[in-house]
Amino acid sequence: PLQLGKAWREMVHRYAAGTLALLVVCLTAMGYAWRRARVVPAGYATALLAIIIVQAVLGMLTVTWQLKPSIVTLHLLFGLTTLSLLWWLVLTLWRQRPGVWAHPSMRSGSGLGTARTLALLGLVVLAVQIFLGGWTSSNYAAIACPDLPTCQGRWWPPADFRSAFVLWHSLGNVDYEGGLLANPARVAIHLTHRLGALAATIALVAAALATLRARTQRTARLAAGLVLAALVLQLAIGVTMVLRGFPLWLATAHNAGAALLLLATLALNRALWPPRPVSPRP
Repeated sequence: PLQLGKAWREMVHRYAAGTLALLVVCLTAMGYAWRRARVVPAGYATALLAIIIVQAVLGMLTVTWQLKPSIVTLHLLFGLTTLSLLWWLVLTLWRQRPGVWAHPSMRSGSGLGTARTLALLGLVVLAVQIFLGGWTSSNYAAIACPDLPTCQGRWWPPADFRSAFVLWHSLGNVDYEGGLLANPARVAIHLTHRLGALAATIALVAAALATLRARTQRTARLAAGLVLAALVLQLAIGVTMVLRGFPLWLATAHNAGAALLLLATLALNRALWPPRPVSPRP
């Protein structure tokens, strides 16, 4: 049956996606029109447009395949990939401003190599954790562990990891709303997501502290501080979500917190690399 509130939210989402696609088409056209000035790399804009097209196809399949977990998770991942590429483009254009990166410490090796390695590692671990979060959500596994720090009153309840991470099932007229996995499989997904949160926390804290200790410029230190702040916010939302019984508004805030943490981590990685000299084409 039609639920008017859900229909409105779905249509607003579609119109926003269409507007974004038009803006990316404009960016791609600008990339080719101004390719001599190298303002927006044409290849980069083309790749961004291709991802938008894939994302639109995934959005269609999300509906027609009735919330199949693998498609829903991919839809989330490609959405965050689109956001990441747009943010990376903003950072790239911003760092070309005169004087922004004019600091001699960025050319020194005092802890900079370690900070760069840890920042990249933190980004990879965070990407895996975002996948685990999407998989937890699409399989309705969040409610499998309604308590903290234990799960169902036990430190390690019965968990079926083999069934939990079967990424693809045969196609059929199956409605996945509410999830189909048995409780042990959902417990396994939830526990893996919690362990991933611990790994991501360690990796990002190490990257931020290494940046703050190294002789980096103010932009990199600011990015490290933003990573720590976003991490604390996301952990607080996750804990509160469990304690409050997984209300929808907190689940939405948890997704937004993941996006904010991803943007901060990307900014940290971008800030730790000095700009390459760009000479305009003759």
